[in-house]
Amino acid sequence: MSVAFSQQKSWFESTARGRIAGLLDANSFQEILPPGQAVASPHLASLDIPGAFDDGAVIGSGLLDGKKILIAAQEGQFLGGAVGEIHGAKVAGLLRLALQQRPAAVLLVVDSGGVRLHEANAGLIAISEIMRAVLEVRAAGIPVIALIGGLCGAFGGMGIVSCLCSAIVISEEGRLALSGPEVIETVAGVEEFDSKDRGLVWRVTGGKHRFLMGHATQLAEDDPASFRKKTLAVLAELPAEKPTLAQLRKSQSALVAQNQRFGKMRDGLEVWKNLGVANPERIPMLDSESVIAIRKGLTAR
Repeated sequence: MSVAFSQQKSWFESTARGRIAGLLDANSFQEILPPGQAVASPHLASLDIPGAFDDGAVIGSGLLDGKKILIAAQEGQFLGGAVGEIHGAKVAGLLRLALQQRPAAVLLVVDSGGVRLHEANAGLIAISEIMRAVLEVRAAGIPVIALIGGLCGAFGGMGIVSCLCSAIVISEEGRLALSGPEVIETVAGVEEFDSKDRGLVWRVTGGKHRFLMGHATQLAEDDPASFRKKTLAVLAELPAEKPTLAQLRKSQSALVAQNQRFGKMRDGLEVWKNLGVANPERIPMLDSESVIAIRKGLTAR
């Protein structure tokens, strides 16, 4: 008996460089600070923690459907993609480079639990620099797109950075939030949030939930080809950058209204039901195209 195996590659299981290779035009990526120019963290060695030559952040330029872009990809398999001094400086530096080179877009492949506790102050400063740089790039008319679907999701400072971007492409496997489930459980107790309840975690922070809430622009499948397709769709549909103050206030008002409407709910199932989703318990079993159709139905009302 022959067994057929899927050739589909998983974005969730890929490395930072693997995601870049699957996303960009073939052989177009040119890395800034490649392995031969290793820049490791100056802090980890003093704590007897092994470092990495790229400090968990891969940056460079390439082509996406023939258009020049700049890209930064976090390596979730190194210290959970946590942001330290060198890691953050590379991402912030790439964003500032965009102000000079003016690419078609900057892509942030986010896979991070937040700030690196080993370098807390330096990591927090780095996150603030990345935030400022994202806003400066957007104000210059260059879109910044966050792609979320990795092992560590987008939590802490990188969760905030993602929400500052022009758009978010996320997969079902992706997660987006400020505090991670383990952090909430540690601080507030398991009664508040059970981090071992994986279904609950994804119903509260997962890609499908974020997409249905309108927090993410596109919902991708768990493979690089889908992320590439959805990123190109975002670039084709994004309005001109430099949002006005009135637009920003409108977005803020929408978030306030969401918090008032859903703030006391404790599970995605409650939220989906309140949104008007028929049979909300089926959402975790649906493919991305089915969830996209549901969101279109909700927004058409």
